[in-house]
Amino acid sequence: MSNRSTRRKFFQTTAALSAVAAAPTAGVAKPAKGEPDFAKAEVYSRLGVRPFINAVGTVTVYGGSLMPPEVTRAMEEASRYFVNVPELQEKAGARIAELIGVPAAMVTAGAASAITVATAACVTRGDRQKLARLPDTTDMPNEVIEQKSHQCGYEAQMRLVGTRIVQVETRAELERAINPRTAMMFFLNKNDGDGQIKRAEWIEVARAHNIPSFNDAAADTPPASRLSSIVKEGFDLVAFSGGKGLRGPQCAGLLLGRKDLIDAGRPAISPFGGIGRGMKVGKEEIIGMLAAVERYMKLDQDAEMRVLENRVEHILAALSGIPGLSAKRFVPSIANEVPHIALEWDEAARGLTSQQLVEKLREGEPSIAVLPGGAGKTTISVWMMQGNEHRIVARRLRELFGKA
Repeated sequence: MSNRSTRRKFFQTTAALSAVAAAPTAGVAKPAKGEPDFAKAEVYSRLGVRPFINAVGTVTVYGGSLMPPEVTRAMEEASRYFVNVPELQEKAGARIAELIGVPAAMVTAGAASAITVATAACVTRGDRQKLARLPDTTDMPNEVIEQKSHQCGYEAQMRLVGTRIVQVETRAELERAINPRTAMMFFLNKNDGDGQIKRAEWIEVARAHNIPSFNDAAADTPPASRLSSIVKEGFDLVAFSGGKGLRGPQCAGLLLGRKDLIDAGRPAISPFGGIGRGMKVGKEEIIGMLAAVERYMKLDQDAEMRVLENRVEHILAALSGIPGLSAKRFVPSIANEVPHIALEWDEAARGLTSQQLVEKLREGEPSIAVLPGGAGKTTISVWMMQGNEHRIVARRLRELFGKA
C-alpha cells in the first residue's frame, strides 16, 4: 500500500470495503495440492463467514496480521493461570523496553488506545485524582496541538480525555498556539513529508517549551530499528500497533518513551477505573505482545524481505507481456515499508474496471481481497500472503486480465 494507505485510509474507503465484504459465502471447493484449504476454517465457515487470501496488507478491517506460533503458544499458556494484571503490565513493559532499547513501555489495547493513554498521561502527569476526573479537565492542561496536514481521523481518541485539538500550519502559528493549557504536541509519523514543520523542528519547539511530544507511528514497522529510533530522536511518547508488522495480538499495541509519562499512563487503562476502563488488555494479550516483540527483535529481517521480493518477482513475471497492463514494484517511503505491486490499465480498453477486478477476485475461488485504487488502478500487497498464495494471486490476475 502507498504512504497514505495505512489503517487510517480506511476512514475514506468504507464504501469499497462494504462492497467486497458482501461477497458470497457459499461452500468452498476442494483446493488443489499446495493451495490454502479454507474448508478447514470451520470456526468461520460455520457462521457463513468466508476466509480469503489477503492481498491488501496489515489492515484492521481484515484482521491485521496473523500471529506466528510463538505468539499463540504464549497466549495459550498465559490463559491457564491467574496473575495480578497491573503487576504483569509493569514487568512485561519493563522487559519490552529492555528488548527494544527505550526507557519505558506498556502494552495498550491497540495503537488508538495508546493515543488516549498518552493524552491522559500528558494531561494528568501522574496525579491519580486528576486521572479519576477525566474527561473533566477543569484546571488541567487540556489542549493538544497538531499540524493540519497531520489530521488522521484519530483525533477522537484525544478528545475522549477532554482535550481540545488546536491545529497549526507554520512555526509561527505553533509558537503562538503554545500556552499554559497545552498538554501535548501530536505528530503523525507517516505525514512527516506533508507538513511545513518537520520532525526535528517539532521536537525542538516541544523541548523548548517543556511540552511532551507524541508520535503516532502505528503502521511504521519494519524496520525493527524504528521501534527505538523515534524515541531516541527526541519524541517523548511513541505508539505502535501490535497487530500489524509486529504480528502480535490484533487488539494490542505499544506505548513507548519517557518513564515518568509511561508510569502516568499505566493507571489510565483497565483494570483501573475511569477513562481507560473500556480499553482492557488481558493477561493473554500482554504476554502475546511480549512474545511478539521477543520474536521480532531477533527476526532475520533480510531473510523475510527476500521472501517478499520473491513473491513480487513471481507475480510480475506472470503478468509480463499482457498488453496494456503496467505492473511495477514499489516500496512506500514510510509505513508498510515492504515490496508492493502497483497495477495500472486503461479500463475502457481492457473492458475491466478497478471495482470489477476487486469483485471478481473476491467472489472467485479461493477468495482474494484487494482494494480499488482509482480508475484502472490497484495495489497488490504480498506481505500477509502465506505459502504459495502469491502464485494463486498471480494466476488469477493473469486469467482476469487475459479474459478482459
